[in-house]
Amino acid sequence: MTTDQLLSFSVIIVMMLVFIWGKVRYDIVAAGALLVAIGVGIVKPEHAFSGFSDDIVIIVGSALLVSAAVSRSGIMEVIIQRFAPNLTHPRVQLIALVLVVTVLSAFVKNIGALAIMIPIAFQMARKSKVSPSLFLMPMSFGSLLGGLMTQVGTSPNIIVSRVRYELTGETFSMFDFTPVGGVLAIVGVAVLAVSYKLLPEREREDSSIDEAIKIKNYTTEAQVVAESAVLDKTVGELQKLGGGQAMITAILGENGRRRTPLPDAILRDGDILMLEGEPEALDKLVGQGGLSLSDRKVDMVTPADDIGTVEAIVGKSSALIGLSAQDLTLFDRTGVNILAISRRDIRFTKRLGEIQLQNGDVLLLRGNMNYLPNLLRQWDCLPLAERKLQLGSVRNGLIPVGILAVAMALTAFGIVPVAVAFFGAATLMVLTRSIPLREAYTHLDAPILVMLAALIPVSESLQTTGGTELIADWLSGLASTLPPYGALALIMVAAMAVTPFLNNAATVLVMAPIAATFATTLGFRPEAFLMAVAIGAGCDFLTPIGHQCNTMVMGPGGYRFGDYWRLGLPLSIIVVLVGVPMLLLVWPLS
Repeated sequence: MTTDQLLSFSVIIVMMLVFIWGKVRYDIVAAGALLVAIGVGIVKPEHAFSGFSDDIVIIVGSALLVSAAVSRSGIMEVIIQRFAPNLTHPRVQLIALVLVVTVLSAFVKNIGALAIMIPIAFQMARKSKVSPSLFLMPMSFGSLLGGLMTQVGTSPNIIVSRVRYELTGETFSMFDFTPVGGVLAIVGVAVLAVSYKLLPEREREDSSIDEAIKIKNYTTEAQVVAESAVLDKTVGELQKLGGGQAMITAILGENGRRRTPLPDAILRDGDILMLEGEPEALDKLVGQGGLSLSDRKVDMVTPADDIGTVEAIVGKSSALIGLSAQDLTLFDRTGVNILAISRRDIRFTKRLGEIQLQNGDVLLLRGNMNYLPNLLRQWDCLPLAERKLQLGSVRNGLIPVGILAVAMALTAFGIVPVAVAFFGAATLMVLTRSIPLREAYTHLDAPILVMLAALIPVSESLQTTGGTELIADWLSGLASTLPPYGALALIMVAAMAVTPFLNNAATVLVMAPIAATFATTLGFRPEAFLMAVAIGAGCDFLTPIGHQCNTMVMGPGGYRFGDYWRLGLPLSIIVVLVGVPMLLLVWPLS
């Protein structure tokens, strides 16, 4: 072993130990490892930042933004209401989510399948009042298992098909992977369904802030219009959209006459509804019900990228005290709308513009974010910590889902690379205002992207120093002393172990020729060994860095580096125990 190889292994081993220790944030660990690698000479300075232009960083960042845009559209809530309205038990929800993402991943890129299902996972988690962390990692693992089932499911399968063609003149077909991959997917989903409690319940770092400032009794008003989905339907049907977290407190007819909001009361064109509840539930009532907020002039006169929503508390010396929005002629003077008001232990039945403001009232204000901070200071209003509230914002319905579907189709048919397709999709999400430019960068999860970009050149040092050749020689020597099933298992385990440091495509390029040469030397057919490499490279369940799907759920799930092995280790062992006998059965060695 040369000095450079020893240094490369040492840097990676120490880095992994610090990751598992978990006391230092993962992006800082990765950046530190990169600096050390540069310092000891195993990463050249001119290649130090090549990771920032790597496809994996582009794919993960773009997929996070695309997923956020799909979530913001509200279409996933409609899908849940229509196709899975009664799924409230966490285990049933988990099985449904993992099954869908697993099947989808067999036919489209698993990163795309996962991107479209993450918003549904968040909706289901809110519905059953559990942490999304119970769903997201099993879904990521399910997407990896689904990719094993077909040739197009994952990059390793495509690459081993090419290697087989170079060796034998015959490639693997689309469904040659299905007998073994299908069994592994079925077994894997069953394991995930019974062992998900191995995962700790994690929350995003900003979730505690959200809980601390959560306002539950906002009051707003909205109007039933001719295009409303709830026109001529009952109050009960509208309130059902809020999942019990919002209610109608008063109905004002077109003639100004009040009606009691009984559950069977019919909603008519022109009715003005006083709504009370949590902001997210109010947003569902307005968005899915097709209601019109009473005053949306701000959206007509302000550029979309400058519009924002802010929560603020009326201070004790505020000039707003004792006045109503009508008294203030608020929009005409400032270009700001009051979307909702909250006052402790008070239920409003007056119209929103008629409520006189008091010290301590919490206002939901919508306006030009370039001017709102100055206005809040002038009014002596204290802004709360920023939350992603959507009440009053414009959504583009099916457009985000359509953009994602096109991106997935382009990658499935090999028309454009995955990175280009998802980068294009993310750009279109912003251009179509499916997600405001102001919000877009908040969804990119910079710590995750920095970690990936810093790790890529560190991991590549294994190849540049000849470390991978050293591993290959060691594997060949060890495998020659083992029985066939032992050698097959060793190849699969080695591919699993190397994948976090080389990514799955590079792992196959390194390991597949080794596996084929070893099989030929011993007089075996190479197919089972090539399949073992593909399965091992496609099944990185131990870390968040071996596959972009695992990386993608790390931020939204609030996971730590060491959380992955809790569920991933037993799943990896089961994949080896089931996969090796299945390979020997389906692909005989002689």
